[in-house]
Amino acid sequence: MSLPEPVRRRLNSFSRTVFTDSNRTGPEQGGNIADNEIVSSLPLQMSLYFNLCFFPCWWLSSVVMLQLKYPVLPDYYKFILVTIIVLTSLIEIIRLYLGYMGNLQEKVPELAGFWLLSLLLQLPLILFVLLNEGLEIQPLERAVNIIFVVFLVFQVITAFLALKRMVNQLATRFRLHEFDRLDDKLPSDNLARKKRKVEASWFVEPPVEEVCSASGGWGSATRA
Repeated sequence: MSLPEPVRRRLNSFSRTVFTDSNRTGPEQGGNIADNEIVSSLPLQMSLYFNLCFFPCWWLSSVVMLQLKYPVLPDYYKFILVTIIVLTSLIEIIRLYLGYMGNLQEKVPELAGFWLLSLLLQLPLILFVLLNEGLEIQPLERAVNIIFVVFLVFQVITAFLALKRMVNQLATRFRLHEFDRLDDKLPSDNLARKKRKVEASWFVEPPVEEVCSASGGWGSATRA
């Protein structure tokens, strides 16, 4: 069913009003507002930058403290602590890379991977090193691990909020594109309907008067 032009314009404006976040505005040049919105998180990006600067200090402090207390640790704690430092270093490199890519380029899979690594792997490992008194925790270790935990908690919260905004923007963009596709199809439907009307005009039945006159002529000719 084809809609009149004023109705389609009102539906277009209504969809952009309902499906677009009014709290964020962006330039509308050659596309929809949703296509130009910036949803990257500035607090998350700042925390990633400072985390990148802090990580070498954490790694150096952990290695030096491990070397100092290594002779007094039990064998199983030696293995656990070395494994945690190695795993934490590898995870941190991957985690920071995914955070930078996901936040700056607004990619949901990378940012989701960063959030999962932070919440499910890195945070439990650092909490274990911070809270397990059997590891002979030194004051320097405790200080750097507390800072690391603060970074992780802050990044988990901000990354979750950034992910929520990105998903909402993708849903808004999808709805607007679907509505634009529907709007583009309507003029072609109008042209097709007009074409069908023109073609059907060639097959219109003759008026009733002509049918009656023709039947009367045939009847008189038969009586004659």
